[in-house]
Amino acid sequence: MTEHSNGGRTAIVVGGGLAGMLAVTALLGQVETVTVVERDRYPEGRGFRKGVPQARHLHVLLSGGRHALEELLPGTVAALGEAGARGLYLSRDLLTRTPTGWQRRFDERRHLTLSVTRPVLDAVVRERVLGAAAGSATRVEVLEATEVTGLTGDASRVTGVRVRPRDGAPGARSERELPAVLVVDASGRGSRTPQWLAALGRTVPHEETVDAGIAYATRMYRPKDPATAPDAGINVPGWPECPRGAVYVPVEDGKWLLTMSGVRGHHPPTDAAEFTAFSATIGDPYIHELLDRAEPLSPVHGFRDTRNRRRHFERPGALPDGLLVLGDAACTFNPVYGQGMSVAALGALAVRRTLTDGGGLRYGITAEAQRAVARAAEPAWLAAVGADRPYASTGDTKAGLGERLSTWYLDRLFARAAIDPVVGAAFRDVFNLTAPPTRLVAPRIFLRTVFLPRRPGLPGPPAAIEAV
Repeated sequence: MTEHSNGGRTAIVVGGGLAGMLAVTALLGQVETVTVVERDRYPEGRGFRKGVPQARHLHVLLSGGRHALEELLPGTVAALGEAGARGLYLSRDLLTRTPTGWQRRFDERRHLTLSVTRPVLDAVVRERVLGAAAGSATRVEVLEATEVTGLTGDASRVTGVRVRPRDGAPGARSERELPAVLVVDASGRGSRTPQWLAALGRTVPHEETVDAGIAYATRMYRPKDPATAPDAGINVPGWPECPRGAVYVPVEDGKWLLTMSGVRGHHPPTDAAEFTAFSATIGDPYIHELLDRAEPLSPVHGFRDTRNRRRHFERPGALPDGLLVLGDAACTFNPVYGQGMSVAALGALAVRRTLTDGGGLRYGITAEAQRAVARAAEPAWLAAVGADRPYASTGDTKAGLGERLSTWYLDRLFARAAIDPVVGAAFRDVFNLTAPPTRLVAPRIFLRTVFLPRRPGLPGPPAAIEAV
Protein backbone atom coordinates (compact mmCIF):
# COMPACT_ATOMS: atom_id res chain seq x y z
CA MET A 1 0.00 0.00 0.00
CA THR A 2 1.54 3.26 -1.06
CA GLU A 3 0.80 6.64 0.47
CA HIS A 4 -2.11 8.49 -1.09
CA SER A 5 -1.13 11.86 -2.51
CA ASN A 6 -3.82 13.51 -0.39
CA GLY A 7 -4.16 11.00 2.45
CA GLY A 8 -0.52 10.95 3.53
CA ARG A 9 0.02 8.62 6.46
CA THR A 10 -3.41 9.13 8.00
CA ALA A 11 -5.75 6.38 9.16
CA ILE A 12 -9.42 6.89 9.93
CA VAL A 13 -11.27 4.84 12.53
CA VAL A 14 -15.05 4.90 12.19
CA GLY A 15 -16.50 4.62 15.69
CA GLY A 16 -14.96 5.75 18.96
CA GLY A 17 -16.31 3.04 21.25
CA LEU A 18 -14.36 0.14 22.69
CA ALA A 19 -13.54 -1.51 19.35
CA GLY A 20 -12.58 1.82 17.82
CA MET A 21 -10.26 2.73 20.69
CA LEU A 22 -8.63 -0.68 20.54
CA ALA A 23 -8.18 -0.22 16.78
CA VAL A 24 -6.30 2.99 17.55
CA THR A 25 -3.84 1.06 19.72
CA ALA A 26 -3.20 -1.35 16.83
CA LEU A 27 -2.27 1.59 14.59
CA LEU A 28 0.04 3.48 16.96
CA GLY A 29 3.45 3.74 15.33
CA GLN A 30 2.09 2.60 11.95
CA VAL A 31 0.77 5.97 10.73
CA GLU A 32 1.39 9.62 11.47
CA THR A 33 -2.19 10.44 12.38
CA VAL A 34 -5.29 8.51 13.43
CA THR A 35 -8.59 10.35 13.14
CA VAL A 36 -11.46 8.80 15.10
CA VAL A 37 -14.92 9.71 13.81
CA GLU A 38 -17.52 9.28 16.56
CA ARG A 39 -21.26 9.89 16.13
CA ASP A 40 -21.85 10.79 19.79
CA ARG A 41 -20.30 13.16 22.22
CA TYR A 42 -18.49 11.43 25.05
CA PRO A 43 -20.22 11.86 28.41
CA GLU A 44 -18.65 13.76 31.25
CA GLY A 45 -16.84 11.41 33.59
CA ARG A 46 -17.95 7.80 33.45
CA GLY A 47 -21.53 8.14 32.30
CA PHE A 48 -23.68 6.22 29.83
CA ARG A 49 -23.37 7.03 26.14
CA LYS A 50 -26.45 7.00 23.93
CA GLY A 51 -24.72 5.21 21.06
CA VAL A 52 -24.09 2.04 23.10
CA PRO A 53 -27.58 0.47 23.23
CA GLN A 54 -26.60 -2.41 25.53
CA ALA A 55 -24.50 -0.22 27.85
CA ARG A 56 -26.74 -0.77 30.89
CA HIS A 57 -26.51 -4.53 30.68
CA LEU A 58 -24.03 -7.10 31.93
CA HIS A 59 -20.49 -6.84 30.52
CA VAL A 60 -17.63 -9.22 31.17
CA LEU A 61 -14.14 -9.47 29.78
CA LEU A 62 -13.16 -13.11 29.41
CA SER A 63 -9.60 -14.05 30.27
CA GLY A 64 -8.60 -14.29 26.59
CA GLY A 65 -9.84 -10.76 26.03
CA ARG A 66 -8.19 -9.61 29.25
CA HIS A 67 -4.83 -10.95 28.07
CA ALA A 68 -5.27 -9.26 24.68
CA LEU A 69 -6.24 -5.96 26.27
CA GLU A 70 -3.22 -6.05 28.54
CA GLU A 71 -0.89 -6.75 25.62
CA LEU A 72 -2.40 -3.89 23.65
CA LEU A 73 -2.46 -1.48 26.60
CA PRO A 74 -0.20 -2.59 29.46
CA GLY A 75 -1.54 -1.60 32.86
CA THR A 76 -5.17 -1.39 31.78
CA VAL A 77 -6.33 -4.42 33.75
CA ALA A 78 -4.92 -2.90 36.94
CA ALA A 79 -6.55 0.44 36.08
CA LEU A 80 -9.91 -1.30 35.67
CA GLY A 81 -9.43 -2.96 39.05
CA GLU A 82 -8.70 0.43 40.61
CA ALA A 83 -11.90 1.73 39.01
CA GLY A 84 -13.88 -1.01 40.72
CA ALA A 85 -14.03 -3.87 38.20
CA ARG A 86 -14.56 -7.20 39.94
CA GLY A 87 -12.40 -10.20 39.16
CA LEU A 88 -14.12 -13.61 39.03
CA TYR A 89 -12.10 -16.80 38.71
CA LEU A 90 -13.96 -19.47 36.78
CA SER A 91 -15.37 -21.75 38.01
CA ARG A 92 -14.65 -20.82 41.62
CA ASP A 93 -16.35 -17.42 41.59
CA LEU A 94 -19.28 -18.09 39.26
CA LEU A 95 -21.80 -20.69 40.38
CA THR A 96 -23.35 -22.24 37.29
CA ARG A 97 -26.53 -24.27 37.10
CA THR A 98 -26.43 -26.60 34.10
CA PRO A 99 -29.35 -28.69 32.75
CA THR A 100 -27.95 -31.64 34.73
CA GLY A 101 -27.29 -29.81 38.01
CA TRP A 102 -24.91 -27.31 39.60
CA GLN A 103 -21.29 -27.17 38.51
CA ARG A 104 -18.61 -27.95 41.08
CA ARG A 105 -16.42 -25.01 42.22
CA PHE A 106 -12.95 -25.91 40.99
CA ASP A 107 -10.26 -23.55 42.31
CA GLU A 108 -8.11 -23.44 39.17
CA ARG A 109 -6.97 -19.77 39.37
CA ARG A 110 -6.43 -19.84 35.60
CA HIS A 111 -9.27 -17.84 34.08
CA LEU A 112 -9.85 -14.45 35.67
CA THR A 113 -12.92 -12.77 34.17
CA LEU A 114 -13.56 -9.06 34.75
CA SER A 115 -17.10 -7.94 35.59
CA VAL A 116 -17.56 -4.20 35.08
CA THR A 117 -20.17 -1.72 33.92
CA ARG A 118 -19.75 -0.48 30.37
CA PRO A 119 -19.27 3.24 31.21
CA VAL A 120 -16.33 2.42 33.47
CA LEU A 121 -14.78 0.07 30.93
CA ASP A 122 -15.12 2.53 28.05
CA ALA A 123 -13.82 5.47 30.04
CA VAL A 124 -10.78 3.64 31.41
CA VAL A 125 -9.84 2.20 28.01
CA ARG A 126 -10.32 5.56 26.28
CA GLU A 127 -8.15 7.31 28.88
CA ARG A 128 -5.44 4.67 28.50
CA VAL A 129 -5.52 4.79 24.69
CA LEU A 130 -5.24 8.57 24.53
CA GLY A 131 -2.46 8.43 27.11
CA ALA A 132 -0.57 5.84 25.07
CA ALA A 133 -1.05 7.94 21.93
CA ALA A 134 0.40 10.99 23.66
CA GLY A 135 3.61 9.07 24.23
CA SER A 136 3.83 7.68 20.69
CA ALA A 137 4.84 9.04 17.31
CA THR A 138 1.22 8.88 16.14
CA ARG A 139 -1.08 11.82 16.67
CA VAL A 140 -4.69 10.91 17.54
CA GLU A 141 -7.59 13.27 17.02
CA VAL A 142 -11.25 12.58 17.77
CA LEU A 143 -14.12 14.14 15.82
CA GLU A 144 -17.14 13.89 18.11
CA ALA A 145 -20.75 14.38 16.98
CA THR A 146 -19.67 13.50 13.44
CA GLU A 147 -20.95 10.71 11.22
CA VAL A 148 -19.48 8.95 8.21
CA THR A 149 -21.81 9.00 5.21
CA GLY A 150 -19.75 6.92 2.80
CA LEU A 151 -16.36 5.83 1.50
CA THR A 152 -14.26 7.58 -1.10
CA GLY A 153 -12.25 5.76 -3.73
CA ASP A 154 -13.41 3.04 -6.09
CA ALA A 155 -14.13 -0.67 -6.22
CA SER A 156 -10.46 -1.58 -5.91
CA ARG A 157 -9.26 0.89 -3.31
CA VAL A 158 -10.64 3.03 -0.50
CA THR A 159 -9.04 6.44 -0.18
CA GLY A 160 -10.97 7.95 2.73
CA VAL A 161 -14.46 8.78 3.97
CA ARG A 162 -17.12 11.44 3.64
CA VAL A 163 -18.32 12.95 6.91
CA ARG A 164 -20.84 15.46 8.14
CA PRO A 165 -21.66 16.89 11.55
CA ARG A 166 -24.67 15.46 13.30
CA ASP A 167 -27.73 17.64 13.86
CA GLY A 168 -27.13 20.28 16.47
CA ALA A 169 -23.35 19.95 16.43
CA PRO A 170 -21.65 23.30 17.07
CA GLY A 171 -19.93 24.81 14.07
CA ALA A 172 -21.84 22.55 11.69
CA ARG A 173 -20.61 22.47 8.11
CA SER A 174 -21.69 20.64 5.01
CA GLU A 175 -20.41 17.21 4.05
CA ARG A 176 -16.67 16.97 3.43
CA GLU A 177 -14.08 14.36 2.55
CA LEU A 178 -11.33 13.07 4.82
CA PRO A 179 -8.54 11.36 2.87
CA ALA A 180 -6.68 8.42 4.41
CA VAL A 181 -4.32 5.60 3.59
CA LEU A 182 -6.44 3.24 5.73
CA VAL A 183 -10.07 3.22 6.90
CA VAL A 184 -11.09 0.98 9.81
CA ASP A 185 -14.79 0.40 10.40
CA ALA A 186 -15.34 -0.18 14.12
CA SER A 187 -18.84 1.30 14.18
CA GLY A 188 -20.54 -1.73 15.73
CA ARG A 189 -23.81 -3.50 15.01
CA GLY A 190 -25.14 -0.62 12.95
CA SER A 191 -22.23 -0.67 10.50
CA ARG A 192 -23.11 0.54 7.00
CA THR A 193 -20.08 -0.94 5.28
CA PRO A 194 -22.22 -3.23 3.07
CA GLN A 195 -24.13 -0.22 1.74
CA TRP A 196 -20.93 1.76 1.29
CA LEU A 197 -19.37 -1.09 -0.66
CA ALA A 198 -22.42 -1.32 -2.91
CA ALA A 199 -22.09 2.42 -3.61
CA LEU A 200 -18.51 1.77 -4.79
CA GLY A 201 -19.79 -0.89 -7.19
CA ARG A 202 -18.68 -3.90 -5.16
CA THR A 203 -20.65 -7.03 -4.38
CA VAL A 204 -21.75 -7.18 -0.75
CA PRO A 205 -19.92 -10.00 1.10
CA HIS A 206 -21.79 -13.14 2.12
CA GLU A 207 -23.57 -12.82 5.47
CA GLU A 208 -24.56 -15.54 7.95
CA THR A 209 -27.17 -15.01 10.65
CA VAL A 210 -28.39 -17.21 13.48
CA ASP A 211 -31.16 -15.62 15.52
CA ALA A 212 -32.50 -17.43 18.56
CA GLY A 213 -35.00 -14.66 19.21
CA ILE A 214 -33.48 -14.07 22.62
CA ALA A 215 -34.26 -10.88 24.50
CA TYR A 216 -32.86 -9.83 27.83
CA ALA A 217 -33.47 -7.30 30.57
CA THR A 218 -31.22 -5.94 33.29
CA ARG A 219 -31.57 -4.23 36.65
CA MET A 220 -28.99 -2.95 39.13
CA TYR A 221 -29.17 -4.03 42.79
CA ARG A 222 -27.33 -3.57 46.06
CA PRO A 223 -27.43 -6.23 48.81
CA LYS A 224 -29.21 -4.82 51.88
CA ASP A 225 -26.52 -6.33 54.10
CA PRO A 226 -23.14 -6.74 52.34
CA ALA A 227 -22.21 -9.39 54.90
CA THR A 228 -24.93 -11.68 53.54
CA ALA A 229 -24.16 -11.11 49.85
CA PRO A 230 -23.16 -14.21 47.88
CA ASP A 231 -19.43 -14.97 47.72
CA ALA A 232 -19.72 -15.65 43.98
CA GLY A 233 -21.73 -14.64 40.94
CA ILE A 234 -24.56 -16.90 39.82
CA ASN A 235 -25.25 -18.13 36.29
CA VAL A 236 -28.42 -20.03 35.40
CA PRO A 237 -28.45 -20.25 31.60
CA GLY A 238 -31.55 -21.37 29.78
CA TRP A 239 -31.81 -24.73 28.05
CA PRO A 240 -34.41 -26.24 25.68
CA GLU A 241 -36.61 -27.58 28.47
CA CYS A 242 -36.42 -24.25 30.35
CA PRO A 243 -35.63 -21.47 27.85
CA ARG A 244 -35.27 -18.74 30.48
CA GLY A 245 -32.04 -17.81 32.19
CA ALA A 246 -30.32 -15.26 34.41
CA VAL A 247 -26.89 -14.06 35.48
CA TYR A 248 -26.34 -12.17 38.75
CA VAL A 249 -22.83 -10.78 39.22
CA PRO A 250 -21.03 -8.12 41.26
CA VAL A 251 -19.74 -4.91 39.65
CA GLU A 252 -18.27 -1.71 41.08
CA ASP A 253 -19.13 -0.06 44.41
CA GLY A 254 -20.78 -3.08 45.99
CA LYS A 255 -23.49 -3.22 43.32
CA TRP A 256 -24.80 -6.26 41.48
CA LEU A 257 -26.28 -6.59 38.01
CA LEU A 258 -29.06 -9.04 37.23
CA THR A 259 -29.56 -9.84 33.56
CA MET A 260 -32.40 -12.22 32.67
CA SER A 261 -33.07 -13.63 29.22
CA GLY A 262 -35.50 -15.79 27.29
CA VAL A 263 -36.17 -16.98 23.76
CA ARG A 264 -39.27 -16.18 21.69
CA GLY A 265 -42.36 -16.39 23.85
CA HIS A 266 -40.25 -16.21 27.02
CA HIS A 267 -38.89 -12.65 26.91
CA PRO A 268 -38.29 -11.08 30.32
CA PRO A 269 -40.57 -8.11 31.09
CA THR A 270 -39.36 -4.59 31.79
CA ASP A 271 -42.04 -3.87 34.38
CA ALA A 272 -40.33 -3.94 37.80
CA ALA A 273 -42.80 -6.24 39.56
CA GLU A 274 -43.09 -8.60 36.60
CA PHE A 275 -39.30 -8.64 36.27
CA THR A 276 -38.99 -9.89 39.85
CA ALA A 277 -41.69 -12.48 39.27
CA PHE A 278 -39.91 -13.67 36.11
CA SER A 279 -36.83 -14.51 38.20
CA ALA A 280 -38.86 -17.27 39.87
CA THR A 281 -39.47 -19.00 36.53
CA ILE A 282 -35.87 -19.69 35.48
CA GLY A 283 -34.21 -23.08 35.90
CA ASP A 284 -33.44 -22.66 39.62
CA PRO A 285 -34.96 -20.50 42.41
CA TYR A 286 -31.62 -19.40 43.92
CA ILE A 287 -31.42 -15.99 42.24
CA HIS A 288 -35.06 -15.24 42.99
CA GLU A 289 -34.40 -15.95 46.67
CA LEU A 290 -31.40 -13.59 46.67
CA LEU A 291 -33.52 -10.68 45.42
CA ASP A 292 -35.36 -10.66 48.76
CA ARG A 293 -32.07 -9.57 50.32
CA ALA A 294 -31.29 -6.82 47.80
CA GLU A 295 -32.69 -3.39 46.94
CA PRO A 296 -33.11 -2.28 43.32
CA LEU A 297 -31.10 0.76 42.24
CA SER A 298 -32.33 1.24 38.67
CA PRO A 299 -35.27 0.72 36.36
CA VAL A 300 -35.38 -2.42 34.24
CA HIS A 301 -33.70 -1.96 30.85
CA GLY A 302 -34.52 -4.28 27.94
CA PHE A 303 -32.60 -5.28 24.81
CA ARG A 304 -33.73 -7.43 21.86
CA ASP A 305 -31.19 -7.23 19.01
CA THR A 306 -29.35 -10.43 19.92
CA ARG A 307 -28.87 -12.18 16.57
CA ASN A 308 -25.48 -13.61 15.69
CA ARG A 309 -24.29 -12.14 12.38
CA ARG A 310 -21.04 -12.73 10.53
CA ARG A 311 -20.08 -10.87 7.39
CA HIS A 312 -17.36 -12.68 5.50
CA PHE A 313 -15.10 -9.74 4.79
CA GLU A 314 -12.11 -12.09 5.06
CA ARG A 315 -12.91 -13.98 1.85
CA PRO A 316 -10.71 -13.28 -1.20
CA GLY A 317 -11.76 -10.09 -2.95
CA ALA A 318 -14.44 -9.24 -0.40
CA LEU A 319 -12.97 -5.82 0.46
CA PRO A 320 -11.14 -3.16 -1.53
CA ASP A 321 -7.60 -2.41 -0.45
CA GLY A 322 -7.34 0.16 2.32
CA LEU A 323 -10.46 -0.96 4.23
CA LEU A 324 -10.57 -3.06 7.40
CA VAL A 325 -13.61 -4.06 9.49
CA LEU A 326 -13.34 -4.83 13.22
CA GLY A 327 -15.52 -5.79 16.16
CA ASP A 328 -19.28 -6.06 15.85
CA ALA A 329 -19.15 -4.44 12.42
CA ALA A 330 -17.58 -7.69 11.17
CA CYS A 331 -18.94 -10.35 13.52
CA THR A 332 -21.79 -9.76 15.97
CA PHE A 333 -22.57 -12.19 18.77
CA ASN A 334 -25.57 -12.71 20.95
CA PRO A 335 -24.51 -10.37 23.80
CA VAL A 336 -25.87 -12.70 26.45
CA TYR A 337 -22.71 -14.83 26.10
CA GLY A 338 -20.37 -11.97 27.00
CA GLN A 339 -17.92 -12.53 24.12
CA GLY A 340 -18.06 -9.31 22.13
CA MET A 341 -15.57 -7.17 24.04
CA SER A 342 -13.03 -9.98 24.24
CA VAL A 343 -13.29 -10.66 20.52
CA ALA A 344 -12.83 -6.94 19.82
CA ALA A 345 -9.61 -6.96 21.84
CA LEU A 346 -8.38 -10.16 20.18
CA GLY A 347 -9.19 -8.71 16.75
CA ALA A 348 -7.31 -5.49 17.42
CA LEU A 349 -4.33 -7.49 18.68
CA ALA A 350 -4.45 -9.59 15.49
CA VAL A 351 -4.32 -6.40 13.43
CA ARG A 352 -1.34 -5.08 15.34
CA ARG A 353 0.57 -8.34 14.94
CA THR A 354 -0.25 -8.51 11.23
CA LEU A 355 0.98 -4.97 10.61
CA THR A 356 4.10 -5.49 12.70
CA ASP A 357 5.02 -8.85 11.19
CA GLY A 358 4.01 -7.81 7.67
CA GLY A 359 6.18 -4.73 7.45
CA GLY A 360 3.51 -2.10 8.10
CA LEU A 361 0.98 -0.61 5.70
CA ARG A 362 1.44 -1.88 2.16
CA TYR A 363 -0.69 -3.19 -0.66
CA GLY A 364 -2.55 -6.33 0.41
CA ILE A 365 -1.90 -5.99 4.14
CA THR A 366 -5.52 -5.14 4.96
CA ALA A 367 -6.67 -8.44 3.41
CA GLU A 368 -4.16 -10.29 5.59
CA ALA A 369 -5.30 -8.38 8.65
CA GLN A 370 -8.97 -9.09 7.89
CA ARG A 371 -8.24 -12.81 7.74
CA ALA A 372 -6.49 -12.57 11.09
CA VAL A 373 -9.52 -10.77 12.56
CA ALA A 374 -11.80 -13.55 11.29
CA ARG A 375 -9.57 -16.24 12.82
CA ALA A 376 -9.70 -14.44 16.17
CA ALA A 377 -13.52 -14.41 16.07
CA GLU A 378 -14.05 -17.99 14.88
CA PRO A 379 -14.03 -19.82 18.27
CA ALA A 380 -16.54 -17.38 19.75
CA TRP A 381 -18.73 -17.65 16.66
CA LEU A 382 -18.84 -21.44 16.84
CA ALA A 383 -19.75 -21.32 20.52
CA ALA A 384 -22.49 -18.71 20.11
CA VAL A 385 -24.22 -20.26 17.10
CA GLY A 386 -23.93 -23.72 18.64
CA ALA A 387 -25.79 -22.49 21.71
CA ASP A 388 -28.41 -20.53 19.73
CA ARG A 389 -29.03 -22.95 16.87
CA PRO A 390 -31.70 -25.02 18.69
CA TYR A 391 -33.84 -21.88 18.96
CA ALA A 392 -33.00 -20.33 15.57
CA SER A 393 -35.70 -19.20 13.16
CA THR A 394 -36.35 -21.18 9.99
CA GLY A 395 -34.98 -18.42 7.76
CA ASP A 396 -31.50 -18.59 9.27
CA THR A 397 -28.52 -20.29 7.69
CA LYS A 398 -29.00 -24.06 8.05
CA ALA A 399 -26.65 -26.09 10.20
CA GLY A 400 -24.51 -28.55 8.30
CA LEU A 401 -23.72 -32.08 9.40
CA GLY A 402 -20.47 -30.97 11.02
CA GLU A 403 -22.23 -28.32 13.09
CA ARG A 404 -24.97 -30.75 14.15
CA LEU A 405 -22.37 -33.26 15.34
CA SER A 406 -20.52 -30.48 17.14
CA THR A 407 -23.72 -29.42 18.90
CA TRP A 408 -24.36 -33.02 20.08
CA TYR A 409 -20.79 -33.41 21.28
CA LEU A 410 -20.69 -30.04 23.04
CA ASP A 411 -23.94 -30.78 24.84
CA ARG A 412 -22.41 -33.96 26.25
CA LEU A 413 -19.12 -32.21 26.98
CA PHE A 414 -20.85 -29.38 28.85
CA ALA A 415 -22.61 -31.89 31.09
CA ARG A 416 -19.32 -33.65 31.77
CA ALA A 417 -17.50 -30.35 32.41
CA ALA A 418 -19.82 -29.60 35.34
CA ILE A 419 -18.41 -32.49 37.35
CA ASP A 420 -15.08 -33.42 35.73
CA PRO A 421 -12.05 -31.17 36.45
CA VAL A 422 -10.18 -32.39 33.37
CA VAL A 423 -13.00 -31.84 30.87
CA GLY A 424 -14.05 -28.70 32.73
CA ALA A 425 -10.58 -27.17 32.43
CA ALA A 426 -10.54 -27.77 28.68
CA PHE A 427 -14.02 -26.33 28.30
CA ARG A 428 -13.05 -23.19 30.22
CA ASP A 429 -9.90 -22.78 28.13
CA VAL A 430 -11.97 -22.65 24.96
CA PHE A 431 -14.88 -20.68 26.43
CA ASN A 432 -12.45 -18.03 27.66
CA LEU A 433 -10.85 -17.81 24.20
CA THR A 434 -7.40 -18.88 25.38
CA ALA A 435 -7.30 -22.17 23.46
CA PRO A 436 -8.54 -23.27 20.03
CA PRO A 437 -11.72 -25.37 19.77
CA THR A 438 -9.54 -28.36 18.87
CA ARG A 439 -8.70 -28.59 22.58
CA LEU A 440 -12.19 -30.00 23.10
CA VAL A 441 -11.52 -33.00 20.87
CA ALA A 442 -8.06 -33.83 22.17
CA PRO A 443 -7.90 -37.61 22.81
CA ARG A 444 -8.10 -37.37 26.59
CA ILE A 445 -11.08 -34.98 26.49
CA PHE A 446 -12.87 -36.88 23.73
CA LEU A 447 -12.63 -40.21 25.55
CA ARG A 448 -13.85 -38.78 28.87
CA THR A 449 -16.73 -36.98 27.14
CA VAL A 450 -18.00 -39.82 24.96
CA PHE A 451 -17.30 -42.93 27.04
CA LEU A 452 -17.63 -41.90 30.69
CA PRO A 453 -21.21 -42.02 31.99
CA ARG A 454 -23.29 -38.87 31.89
CA ARG A 455 -23.77 -38.09 35.58
CA PRO A 456 -25.81 -35.29 37.18
CA GLY A 457 -24.30 -32.16 38.66
CA LEU A 458 -24.67 -31.07 42.27
CA PRO A 459 -28.24 -30.77 43.62
CA GLY A 460 -27.78 -27.22 44.96
CA PRO A 461 -25.45 -24.21 44.76
CA PRO A 462 -22.06 -25.42 46.03
CA ALA A 463 -20.47 -23.72 49.01
CA ALA A 464 -17.32 -25.83 49.05
CA ILE A 465 -14.39 -24.78 46.88
CA GLU A 466 -12.42 -27.76 45.55
CA ALA A 467 -8.67 -27.53 45.00
CA VAL A 468 -7.33 -28.99 41.75
